[in-house]
Amino acid sequence: GAEEDVAHVPYSPERYSEETMLKKSKDFYSLMNQRRSVRFISPEPVPREVIDQVIHTAGTGPSGAHTEPWTFVVVSDPEVKHQIRLTVEEEEEMNYRQRMGDKWVQDLSKFRTNWMKEYLDVAPYLILIFKQTYGILPNSKKKTHYYNEISVSISCGILLAALQNVGLVTVTSTPLNCGPRLRLLLKRPVNEKLLMLLPVGYPASDATVPDLKRKALQDIVVHI
Repeated sequence: GAEEDVAHVPYSPERYSEETMLKKSKDFYSLMNQRRSVRFISPEPVPREVIDQVIHTAGTGPSGAHTEPWTFVVVSDPEVKHQIRLTVEEEEEMNYRQRMGDKWVQDLSKFRTNWMKEYLDVAPYLILIFKQTYGILPNSKKKTHYYNEISVSISCGILLAALQNVGLVTVTSTPLNCGPRLRLLLKRPVNEKLLMLLPVGYPASDATVPDLKRKALQDIVVHI
């Protein structure tokens, strides 16, 4: 039969003065504006509890019909990390050589990226984010997961903010061609599809990032 209505409970989070709101919004911008994609990650260990906590935070994201359709697979085992690296590099090399076309390869060359992904071995953690394309009910029937990709993408955004908040770095990679192989390697069920792969750690002491500028506020906002 129809699922029971979910009970409602009071909700009254703290309300701030306008002055405090503005200060908090500027402080948070200043924290997040330091976020960069970093490909040079230190092998230095990071407390597992911190990683668990940032994932816990990512799990606060909204989801269609509260299905929470995400699975975060955290890999710290060096052998499994290496298997992931080999899988990703094999696919990426094919991308660069065959699939992407000269224009895309040329566009990327100024960022000095190629298919060698050393950071997949070096980073203390790889977080692989899977979207559950449907759920499986106790009676083995499929449960629809509405908007699962958008829901999981939002939770990834929260994860990036949570990592930035504790001083860790990552680079968002989407090795979707090897999703099926990585799913099998990590023994994930058929209803899960790889959405993102994040190597996570402290930045290497000699880390560099491209000297990029972000669009000005007036170039991204339209007030009507």
